[in-house]
Formats: sequence, structure tokens, C-alpha cells
Amino acid sequence: MLVKSLEEIIGSEDVTSTENWSSRRLLLNKDNMDFSLHDTIIRAGTETHIWYKNHLEAVYCIEGDGEIETVEDGKVYPIKAGTVYALDQHDEHYLRGGKEDMRMICVFNPPLTGKETHDKDGVYPLLKK
Repeated sequence: MLVKSLEEIIGSEDVTSTENWSSRRLLLNKDNMDFSLHDTIIRAGTETHIWYKNHLEAVYCIEGDGEIETVEDGKVYPIKAGTVYALDQHDEHYLRGGKEDMRMICVFNPPLTGKETHDKDGVYPLLKK
């Protein structure tokens, strides 16, 4: 059984941060769960271009507000606490923080190793352990 706490993760190598977001990676590929689980903060007033060509992602907002805009059709979806979205088509999108930081619970398949960073197209590479 795996038991972890967010407090253990904060300040460890399992946190990845940029100016726009901070991802606290609770479960990673090394945990052998066939998915990864992240507690992510999207900073207010930011915009991040993301395109997970190699991963599927489901996101559940538990705090704050913002929006997601799909590049293909320009649709904008508001996000607030209680909203879930799934990038089931590897959707290229813009994720925007609203008036306050958003706290998101994110699940990736295949799981992330924790070493990924977005490339110039907003893509995470497919890394093996």
C-alpha cells in the first residue's frame, strides 16, 4: 500500500513549478499505478498553452476559477470548483487562471515520471521511468 501526504511532497523533487503553475506530483510512474496523480496550482491571471499529444489527462477543479479554450474550435469553457474536464482527444488548449488561483487534481495516462517539461508546443515527451 502507498500512503503519501501533500506535506511530504511539497519541497521535494516531486514538485515542478513555472511562473504559471506548480504541480505537486503525488503518484508517478515509479509508483506502478498505470496513471499519475497531481495536485496542481494554476496561478491567477496566467495563460498556459498545453497540448498533450502523448498523454490523456482528466482534471478536477477543487478551488478557484479560470477557463480552458480549445485551439481547434476556439470554444471557451469556464472552470470553477466542482468542474471536471477530460482531454480525451489530446486536445490542444489554453488554460487560463482567473481572478484567483485554481487548485486542480490531475490524472495522466500514461503516468508521468516527474521529469517532464512542456516543449515549445506545450507537449510533454513520453518518458520511460
